[in-house]
This record gives sequence, structure tokens and C-alpha cells, in this order.
Amino acid sequence: MTVTNYGLLGQGYLTALKEQPSCQYKYHSRLEKEQIEHFSYAGLWFGGIGGINGEDERLVSTAIVDGVFQYGEAGFEFTNSADQDDIVHERSSIVTSPLYDPQAISHQDFYSDFTDRNTTVPGTEIELIDHIPLGINVHLESYTWNYSYADAFVILNYTFTNISQYPIHDIYVGIWVDPSIANMNYTNIYEPGGGFSWYDNLNGFDSEYNMGYQNDVDGDNGYAESYLGIRALGASVPGASFKVYYDQWEWSSISDPDFFMPSTDAERYQKLSSTPMAPIPSLPEDEASWMMLVSIGNLGDLAPGDTLNAVFAVVCGFWNGGGSDSPNRRANLRTNSDWAQIAYNGEDVDADGKLDPDEDVNANGILDPGEDDYRADLDLNSNGRWDLGEAVFGDNDNNLDIFEDSYQNFQRGIADSNGVIDRYILPSPPPSPNLVLVPGDRKVALYWDNLPEEYEDPITREKDFEGYRIYSAPKTFGSTEEASLLAQFDEIDAMGLGYQTGFAAVKYDTTINRKDYHYRFVNDNLLNGWPDKYFYSVTSYDKGNPANNMPSMESSVNENITFAVPGRTVSDEKDRKIYVYPNPYRAGALWDGSGTRDRLIWFANLPERATIRIYSLSGDLIDEIRHDANTYNGNDVNVLSANAASREIVFSGGEHAWDMISRHDQAIATGLYLYSVKDEKSGEIFTGKFLVIK
Repeated sequence: MTVTNYGLLGQGYLTALKEQPSCQYKYHSRLEKEQIEHFSYAGLWFGGIGGINGEDERLVSTAIVDGVFQYGEAGFEFTNSADQDDIVHERSSIVTSPLYDPQAISHQDFYSDFTDRNTTVPGTEIELIDHIPLGINVHLESYTWNYSYADAFVILNYTFTNISQYPIHDIYVGIWVDPSIANMNYTNIYEPGGGFSWYDNLNGFDSEYNMGYQNDVDGDNGYAESYLGIRALGASVPGASFKVYYDQWEWSSISDPDFFMPSTDAERYQKLSSTPMAPIPSLPEDEASWMMLVSIGNLGDLAPGDTLNAVFAVVCGFWNGGGSDSPNRRANLRTNSDWAQIAYNGEDVDADGKLDPDEDVNANGILDPGEDDYRADLDLNSNGRWDLGEAVFGDNDNNLDIFEDSYQNFQRGIADSNGVIDRYILPSPPPSPNLVLVPGDRKVALYWDNLPEEYEDPITREKDFEGYRIYSAPKTFGSTEEASLLAQFDEIDAMGLGYQTGFAAVKYDTTINRKDYHYRFVNDNLLNGWPDKYFYSVTSYDKGNPANNMPSMESSVNENITFAVPGRTVSDEKDRKIYVYPNPYRAGALWDGSGTRDRLIWFANLPERATIRIYSLSGDLIDEIRHDANTYNGNDVNVLSANAASREIVFSGGEHAWDMISRHDQAIATGLYLYSVKDEKSGEIFTGKFLVIK
């Protein structure tokens, strides 16, 4: 899901941003029917009385409203600063991530700051039309996890600060959404005549779950069988002190007396603070382009300098069976939203907004045995001291430091018995190991480390690692699975769990790029040169916790997923033969895309550094390519660079692709072509020819 630093969510289904998800679930799925978008835009609405001008006036600051299309139109009322460093920041709680931060809440945090106090866009003369500021600064943090049970929601944690000199009274906070459930593989808004429609959706409100939702009425032949839900999770006032409100209206409609588009601050405040019919006996049953507003309030008053917190979840869920909308068909949406609520509640198990005596975990607040002991086996960089990010924190000073009382979450430093509700706590498996792929001729070798084996369960404080699973791209054509399980290895232990294989078959200690790896698995009999065909992942899983009725948990396949293109490695042999494949090339090869720029051939058996030149039979230079095995990433070929934009791709080093586009930016014609390859190290020159048939 796209998150901005001016209150807006989504990318608007803009063609220029079509490679970026707006609100896609599942984002990492390779199955076309699961690649479903859920809204074009969504945004924050904040309403109150008073504020920056001190007058008794109902005001609403909005990130966006319906009926507008670009920044500078009325309704875009939150801004960031003109500072180039004022950006959306990212961090991760995954210790193997390059974005690891001990202060991260989830596997992927985005956080940013914006305000409603400006009446022009900072650094420009663009006026924020009809905007009267309340005088609030907003800090937004979004949280996502890659666990299989928690990958269908994004939590939006808003903190509001009153920066005016006057109090703001009777506050309501909401999320406005322009939903449209669609699958661009079936009805593509980015292509003329793609069949996309805004008007085939229906909204509803699930009062048991405080959640507004939308679904595509007919499911688009199985390509859009999913729900979007907006659920209010809580606020910094106890839940009993506020209510959840729901409203909907057609895009830019002003004709319906109940379900009309609000066009003034007073009307928007009314929508935020009331439901058109409470309780809702009947919502419109006509499919249309329905807007949605889910809000909470009354959140009371906010004095100058004080802060207020409100939290929502954007939730998705595939249909549970067919038929018309029903609680049973919403079962997956409900379950996913429950996990969002569980994460938010944290220690507040009964969700009453108060820390009860039995909720403060182990309530000891003392230094437990082992919490401060230095352990060499957990010293990941072997420097003789504890560093942030290592599995246990400690400095052996006989004091319980904040990062050491790690009963709930050692990475974030949540201390037991700290007297506050610790939120955003979820059951967690061991992390995935660090993984590196080394492609070769018709094979890919996987190397990974043993980091997960030292992981301590945040609840039991015991090491509960059980084993590794190795996944690849689906092996069966037309398979509906996201990945194929290639192999599984687990500990030999007294509990008799798993297959009791041990790790001897994959044990292999080596160092790659100055990093130690402990295991190797080779997948062979592959096809060289296939783009986007082979990916691999190594996950870890734990023993489970029968005492707590917790089954074994596994890390996400997406955590270390890496793509590889098998091929010949660098060749320095004297009598080596440099060749082109496929030769002859016939247009419409299985790996080709739909356009003339989505084709490729490979030069293979290359030296480490080389210059490749392609000529016509008359001797005209068609193209020249520089090859460096150490830096080659495929970004000079469309088919490869498009995939590399969102994922890591590893190449063998001894091959280089060419898209058959000349240096004059024209697709080459059918015919016979000559090539030369110069070894930049030895000066040797190799020649050959290849045939193109279109």
C-alpha cells in the first residue's frame, strides 16, 4: 500500500505509477487472480471545533475529498515542509534486513510528519483552496508484518499535536476511501479499452467488527473476489468513551438526502460525527462508485501542546466461498481484521484501554537469570560485546537495562512491568536466515546462515527453532500454488518433531563476500537464461507451543526471496567458445513479452570483462554492449529490468542479454547477424553469427 507524507494513501490508479501498488493484496503473489487492487485513494479526515483561529466553528482538515484529481484542488489540506529531507522514512524489525532498526514496530514501518497549518504548499505559491487550519501536526506510522496470518492488513497509527494557541473541542477522526476492487490482469485501468469500471462495487458496515467494507459485486470472473475493510482499532481515550461511525455516498453525488457528498467543513464534520441511520437498518443495494468514511469520536478536547492518538487498520480478505455478501463470505476479512485488533491491543487483552494487573506480562521488573549474561554464541559479529540487533542485549553490568528485559520484544526494548500498555505484539516465528544465491550452468546454489537457530521465543524465552524449508517458483505449469517446497530439514531432538532429518545433508561452511554461511543446497537440471522463472527462499520454523495452544510458526517466504537466472559462469579458458542462444532466434519465444522491446537473446561463456559488438552482413555496427560480470544486473534489457525494479535478481556472470534493439533505438529485422567479443583483460577477440527469424 502506498503511504505518503501529506496524509494521502494510495497512488490514484495513475498510469505514471502503475508499477507501484495502491492497495494491492496479495502484493507478492505470483498468481494473477490474487493480485487485486482495493482502492485508488484514501486519506485522513480530522474534525474539531475551534483551533487556530479560536472561533467556535466546526472545521475539518482533509487529505483528499471526492471530486478532485490533482494536488492544488480543494480538499488537499495536509502538507509537509519544503525541506528535501522531509520524506517518508522506512525501518524494519527484521534483524537480517538492511533497514533493521531496534525501534521498529513491525517488519515494515513507514513513518512521516505533516501538518494542516499551511494555507499554501510550502516552497510554492499553490494555494490550499478554502482551507481553514485547525492547527495540528500529524505523525503517521504504518505497520505491516509478513506472517501468513498477518499479511492482509496495514495499521495506521496517527498521533495529533495541537500547535495552535487555542484548544480544539469535540474531535472526530476518520479515514475516507475511494474504493474500487479490481484486478488489472482482468480489467486494466491503465490500458485504453481495458474494461475497468468504477461502478460495479457495493459497500456495507459490519457492526460487530466496527468495520466498513466494499466488494466487487460479481467478482470479475474470479479475478476480484476480495473485500476491502476499514476498521477502527482504538484511540488514546478508553474505548467506552468513543463510538465508531460509518457513512457512504456515491462519487460527487449531491442528490441523495442521506447519502450525499459533503462539500463544506460543516457537512464533513456532520459525516464524521454521525451515521445517517443509527443503527443502520439498510444501506443502498445498488452497485455504484461508492465512497466510504469510517470515523471515531467524540475524542474530547485537545489543549495547546497536547497530543491525541487514533489507530485504524486497512484490511483485505479473499471471499470465503461464493454467493452474495454475507458474514460467512466475509469470514477471511473478519479474521484478518481480528489479527489487526490483536496486534493493536497488545497487553490490553480485554481491549478496555486500561492495564489490568494480569495483563502486564510477568510483572517482575527485575533482572532475571541470563538476561544480562554475555553469550559468545549470540555475538553475531564476534566483537566481544553486545550490539543492537543481536539476539540478546546485555553488557554484563548487573543492571536490568531497557533492552535487556526482553520478555515481550527484545528488539524494541519493551520492558516487563513498565506500567503502560505495550501494543503491536504478535506471535512470531524465528526470522528467515540470510540467503545468497550463486547461479551456475543449469543450476542455482543456495547458501544460508544459522541466525534463526539462536532466536529466543519472545514469550517463553526459550530457543524453539526446529528447522528450515526451501522453496522455489512453482514447478508445475499452471500451478495455483505461490511456491513449491523443494526440501525440508529439521533438528533431531527428543520431542520427535518433524522428519528428524538433521542438517548433515546441507551442512557446508563457507564465506561469500566476507559473510559466513553454514548451509548449501543445489537445485539443478534448470534451464539457462529464463527471466523471471526461478526464485528461491529459505524459511525457518519453530516447534510450536502446545501449552499455549500455539501451532508451529514459519517465517515468510517473501522475507528473503531472491530471483536467479542460471547460465554459464565467467570463462577464462583459452579454447573457450563464446556463443549466442537461442540461435536461431524465433520471435514469440516463451520468455518473450508482448512488445518488440520485451525480447532477448543471450551471449554466453563470456570473460569477466568484455565488449560485445553486433554487425549486419554489410559490416554496419548495429549495437555495442559493455559486459562486466561483477556489476551486471540486466537493467539494459526490458524483460529483466522490469522484474528487477521490485526484486533482487542474481546472474551467473558469464552471460549477457541483448534485447535486439539497435543503438539507433530500432528493433532489428529478420536476418543473419555477425558479432565479435573482445576480452578486455587479454585482448583476445572471438567472432560468430546468429540468425533472427520474425
